[in-house]
Amino acid sequence: MTTHLSSDDRGQTLPIYIWLTGILLFAAFAFFAFAQAASARNGAQSAADAAALAAAQDARDELMEGLAGAIGNDDQWLDWLDGDLFKGAGATAAAELLAAENDSTVQGGAQPTTVNGFPGYRVAIETQYTVGDSIIPGTETKHAKAHATAVIEPRCTFAQDADPKKLVELDCGGDPVDIDPEDFNSDDLPDASVLFSVHLAE
Repeated sequence: MTTHLSSDDRGQTLPIYIWLTGILLFAAFAFFAFAQAASARNGAQSAADAAALAAAQDARDELMEGLAGAIGNDDQWLDWLDGDLFKGAGATAAAELLAAENDSTVQGGAQPTTVNGFPGYRVAIETQYTVGDSIIPGTETKHAKAHATAVIEPRCTFAQDADPKKLVELDCGGDPVDIDPEDFNSDDLPDASVLFSVHLAE
């Protein structure tokens, strides 16, 4: 048996179809808006991570220069291996450079901090781009923000009775490093990553 819709029935179902189509379109646009916001947040976090790491790596470079200059000239050179004898003069500039490469700007500079006893830097950024146009008002002028902290973790240990005037045997995360102040050349130092680890703290 075949059922035929009357013209009245068809006229009643048309508004329902239009209403459902409108709901589906709104849901699609809303999903797109949330996806835009998520993409902007992810981009901001990546920029913050890169900027914080750049600041900490700059400080690590300063540590390496200080260590190289102290060995053979300063009987307290082993103190440099604690990883906190840096001024961080170039940390903010390094963070700003990496942030700019990720289309973002650093807010307030690279701020010195300590996490679990390890020195480092906290960097907050804001994207130069906006979330973009969407059905949510204001997103066309909304900039994403994020922050990250990177720390410098010393990797080397040595005997408590080590004499800084003589050969010192370091254990740097399982990698042996021998430093003899009486016969030292700055090229004798291993890569910075062997002596100090730089990583995100959060």
